Amino acid sequence: MKPDIKKEAERWLRQAEEDLSVAQLLTANNKHNVACFMAQQSAEKALKAFLYSRGAEEVWGHSVAELSFDSEKFDKSFEPLRKKVSSLDKYYIPTRYPGSLPGGIPAEAFDKDDAEKAIRLANQTISFVKKKLL
Repeated sequence: MKPDIKKEAERWLRQAEEDLSVAQLLTANNKHNVACFMAQQSAEKALKAFLYSRGAEEVWGHSVAELSFDSEKFDKSFEPLRKKVSSLDKYYIPTRYPGSLPGGIPAEAFDKDDAEKAIRLANQTISFVKKKLL
């Protein structure tokens, strides 16, 4: 039996909103690298919510850019969003792994400006997807 696509999309969107809330809490507590990562995760999950809502059965990957591109196949209006929010992908690995940076550690490499930008982009993604799910 196939899952109810509306309920599946709602589950993914709810988690996207929770991840964004966590990103905001982390920023308030000066954990900017992890806040950036959680913002990226939030946008990723929002895009997956959209794809599930359109009946996509296999939604793979973690790239906001690629998931936005996949969303464009269902709705061309995702193209401008993709161009805005694809930069969230740079917060997927370097925010967590010292080996992805030339020196230092992620906790020292990301600041409040990075976190606020990531949160703003994730929020734009969620808002855009919410309008498409109504």
